[in-house]
Amino acid sequence: MGFVFEHSWLIPALPFFSFLIVGLIVSPLSRRAAGVVATLSIFASAVLACWLCWEYFHLYPPGSHQPTFVAWNFEWLRYYQFLSVNAGVLVDPPAILLMVIVTVVSAFIHLYSIGYMADDDGSGRYFTYLNLFTFSMLGLVVAPNILQMYIFWELVGISSFLLIGFYYKKRSAVAASKKAFIVTRFADVFFLIGILLLGYHGFQILSESGAGQTGVQAFDFLFLNHPATLSALADRGILTAACILIFIGAAGKSAMFPLHIWLPDAMEGPTPVSALIHAATMVVAGIYLVARLFAAFAASGTALLVAAYVGAFTCLFAAVIACTQNDIKRVLAFSTLSQLGYMMFALGVSTMDNPLGYTASLFHLFTHAFFKALLFLGAGAVIHAVHTNEIWSMGGLAKRMPITHITFLIATLAIVGVPPLSGFFSKDLILAAALGNNHPTIFAVGLLVAGITAFYMFRIYFVTFWGKARSEASKSAHEAPLVMLVPLIVLAVFAAVSGFVPMGDFVRAGEEVGEHGGSILIPILAAAFGLIGITVAWLFYSGESPLSQLVVNRLGKAYTIISSKFYIDEIYLFVTQRIIFPYIGAPIAWFDRHVVDGAVNLTANLTRLGGVVLSLLQTGQAQTYGVWLVNGAIVLALCIWLFTK
Repeated sequence: MGFVFEHSWLIPALPFFSFLIVGLIVSPLSRRAAGVVATLSIFASAVLACWLCWEYFHLYPPGSHQPTFVAWNFEWLRYYQFLSVNAGVLVDPPAILLMVIVTVVSAFIHLYSIGYMADDDGSGRYFTYLNLFTFSMLGLVVAPNILQMYIFWELVGISSFLLIGFYYKKRSAVAASKKAFIVTRFADVFFLIGILLLGYHGFQILSESGAGQTGVQAFDFLFLNHPATLSALADRGILTAACILIFIGAAGKSAMFPLHIWLPDAMEGPTPVSALIHAATMVVAGIYLVARLFAAFAASGTALLVAAYVGAFTCLFAAVIACTQNDIKRVLAFSTLSQLGYMMFALGVSTMDNPLGYTASLFHLFTHAFFKALLFLGAGAVIHAVHTNEIWSMGGLAKRMPITHITFLIATLAIVGVPPLSGFFSKDLILAAALGNNHPTIFAVGLLVAGITAFYMFRIYFVTFWGKARSEASKSAHEAPLVMLVPLIVLAVFAAVSGFVPMGDFVRAGEEVGEHGGSILIPILAAAFGLIGITVAWLFYSGESPLSQLVVNRLGKAYTIISSKFYIDEIYLFVTQRIIFPYIGAPIAWFDRHVVDGAVNLTANLTRLGGVVLSLLQTGQAQTYGVWLVNGAIVLALCIWLFTK
């Protein structure tokens, strides 16, 4: 290995150093310089990540054995001989894939943000947070052990809290940031319990076997995914429980049902932040966690099935809601939920004997990063031009914003799965994995969602870019500045061609990716469902057709329920405000206030009372002290006489 492997720690370190420099030095001096420095640091990190990718796969080409290295490592916390926490950089195909995705997508989002945030007084603070966000995600990706991953997992949560609530003077932004923070922290409690279970039993296994002498520690991924470890954990009866607890943490971060409620509200942050959260950082962390512990989940079996069915339900649930939303960013948010469902159920339908879904999931994560970042940045360019998120205040933008229009169309075709764009290949592989591993119901859900995705994506495309302008801002809209257009063009190229990467040769579970689970029928069916969705969207929204309103009227209450997101948020509010707060929170608060605080206050009051009593003895009068001295001497003499007698 060469320079970049030995110095791979620079890939996450550069954004961290930039975070400190921009936040403490550059930002107070110049907002524009803050954006430039922050962007250059991420581009440097992206160059190193791509260099590492080339170096690794040059030494271990596709088809050969691809080992896992801990390229940089030091002992951070030591508890016992077999239980310590190391900080380091893990290098293997999944980590390299995520490093490339995070740095490349984040670099172009930083570049786009220079134009998007040019007139914002808080842009220096914005770029500081954006660097922290990228550093946090990279630290999570390269973690060689689950405890380091958890620490950076929480840093990702803090970064998202800061960026979602960036416009802190807006009550809705503050509420959205708190909502994201609370929901994901709730899920992270289960993740932490799962980590403690694995760590405790892993320590016991190492202590009994003496394997800790080799330097392997209980929290290391290499140890946790080892067949002998998994067998021992299964024998102890805790493997499935630990995996399901960890999956809850992953479901919170990747917004799986029913922990999805924070993601649509996260749109309150600046649009480039939405692109980063949805494409390359926060929401893909849960998918990466399950993929990183795939051997453990596969050994459990039950945990994988939970992931499969939760992912499939989320995929369909979010797609249906997306059909009724009118905020362009919220449509894309529910689209992200649906695509994450694809990735999660692709992992869930896999096994170690047939791991095609593992490759398909990470392949879709790869392609999705480019076309979803492109969709959000395209939406940001539109919002920047018309000053509204409402699609019914847009229209006719294809002529006024031709580059944005073309790039948005490429991203739309990619997410729909139109050949030969990237989404076609990765979504086809997911469907093949589901059918090939005997999950026909999940395959049917995936196929149906492909048609629904085509419908709601072309719905916003037709309403936004076709027809006549529906507002004065839409009539006077103009193309975004060049610094915003360049990222759109580059990401459009990636969205178009990234599907041609032979992902099965680079990222796989085990030595072989397995047979392609289907036949030519799968892409034909997927294309047919996509074509149906596009056709229906064209009939409803390409002109002034009344069909869409007729359908809405016919659906009646059902449409209201769907557009209200099935009232899940209202259910959460009812449960928290009517049940948890009065019947659980209030008693705990009373106990804390009267028992815990009361005990502390009692100690203080007793101390104060003792001081008052002692102060009565300190009169400052010599005769009083003389009386106490004489009386004390008499009492002491009597005590001595009584005891000696």
